[in-house]
This record gives sequence, structure tokens and C-alpha cells, in this order.
Amino acid sequence: MTQSNLYLPYLMEIEKITVEAPGVRTFRLKFRNEQEAAAFDFRAGQFGEYSVFGEGESTFCIASSPTRKGYIECTFRQAGRVTTGLSKLEEGDTVGFRGPFGNVFPLDEWKGKNLLFIAGGIALPPMRCVIWNALDTRENFGDVTILYGAKSVGDLVYKHELDEWAARPDVRLVTTVDPGGETADWKGRVGFVPSVLEQIAPSSDNTIAIVCGPPVMIKFTFPVLEKLGFADDRIYTTLENRMKCGVGKCGRCNVGKLYVCKDGPVFTKAQLNGCRLNIRNSL
Repeated sequence: MTQSNLYLPYLMEIEKITVEAPGVRTFRLKFRNEQEAAAFDFRAGQFGEYSVFGEGESTFCIASSPTRKGYIECTFRQAGRVTTGLSKLEEGDTVGFRGPFGNVFPLDEWKGKNLLFIAGGIALPPMRCVIWNALDTRENFGDVTILYGAKSVGDLVYKHELDEWAARPDVRLVTTVDPGGETADWKGRVGFVPSVLEQIAPSSDNTIAIVCGPPVMIKFTFPVLEKLGFADDRIYTTLENRMKCGVGKCGRCNVGKLYVCKDGPVFTKAQLNGCRLNIRNSL
């Protein structure tokens, strides 16, 4: 459910703050108003506008799964004015939230299929939402493979959840860091995500690929998926492109004729063919 007034934010209390990596935090947020909390729902893939009063708004995906009730979570990197303001807040403080906005990952259409998640760096948060949604309804899907990479071991986010996924017998987790980013005790792979994807060579048979990461990762991952036999309509991604209003009014987030906030943020590669992706993809 979206607010009746699109421009009036919900008031959210910061229930918990988790430091994920240098400059990266996760906020667990709960509604100040219990009636609003009871009426609120969303689906995997949607995003919101998070505000620090007096500073402005920033756009992030909802990083928690709709199967987890009573709260929502967002993960952000301190980079500009608003995210610096967010970084100064403490548990118990209030932020604003507008949303949910955007389209969704079509999990109902994916039932019975294998899922391949490919993420890089701070792009894991939008994947985390749909990963947990799939794992919380595990009986609906076939094999689940997660390939996640970052520049260094220290830049990996959700480290405690990576351990949890690695321990599950019904998940194949492959982690990697860029050459030079490994530590003496690192047990994962060393290499760039597209190269590691080609090495592990997951089957495209009855499989959906979901990709999210920096533009350069996306650029080199798509051809590998094509080489492995994935059709363009079986490759999904989620974009951020300087979204501001969230409802297609400001015109800042267009990719060709598409508006990321209204037509996305979830797209298939087939939908994006021909668009020039000069974007900040879920960074």
C-alpha cells in the first residue's frame, strides 16, 4: 500500500543500526503509527524515498523481504548530504519514508524455476530482499545459486547472512573479491564477478538470472550470461538512476523512453536492449 498523499512521508523509528562495511549501514525501521504499520505492504523489488528532516531525501530499495513482517530495512553507503545525515542518526531517532514505489520481481512467474543471483558490492541489498523472499518460500523454487563479489573482504556486506546462506544445504553460495582484495584467511574466490560466473558456468536450463551491480559489472556480466545460454527475457536487473520524486514527475531517472521509477526499477535485459545505460545501478 502506498500513502494516499504521495508526498507525505511515514514517520519511522530507527529500531536497529547494523554497520555492514566501512561507510555502509543498515537501518531497521518500524512505523511510529501502528495503524499505518498494519495497513502497509510491499513486494520484492520496490523502493522508497528515505528522508532526514532538514537535509532531504535519498532513494534506496527496501532491503528486507515482504515475508518478514513488522519492519522494513534499508542499506546505504555514506556518500552525499542526505546519506551523511542518515549516518549521524542513532537508534530511536525518526526518519521519513515514502513508498513503496516501482514494479516488482515476478516471483509468482518464477515458481518451479532455478534462480541465479549475481550481485556486486553494495548492490546486494536489492538482491537480499528477493533472496530472502525466495528462501522463505523455498518450496516454490528449484536450485538457488548466489554469486556475490566485492572489491575487498572488508567491502562485503551482510557478512553474517553470507555465513547463514553458506551453511544452508539448499543454497549454493559463491563469494569472490577483486584481485588484491583478499586477506590471509579468505576462503572464497579471487576474481571479478563476470570471470567467476564463467568459471562456475551455471546451467541456463529452466533458470532465471537476476543481476545487480555497478555498471561495469553489468556490462561484462550480460555477455557471459548470453554465452551460457540465458535468453534476454530470462535475465533481470534492478536499476537506480538518480530517482528523486519516485512517481515520474521530475524526469530525472529516464533511460531512453523508460522512467526507472515508474516503469522499473525491475527490468529484463530484453526491455533494456537499445537503451543507453548511463546509470548508477544500485550502488
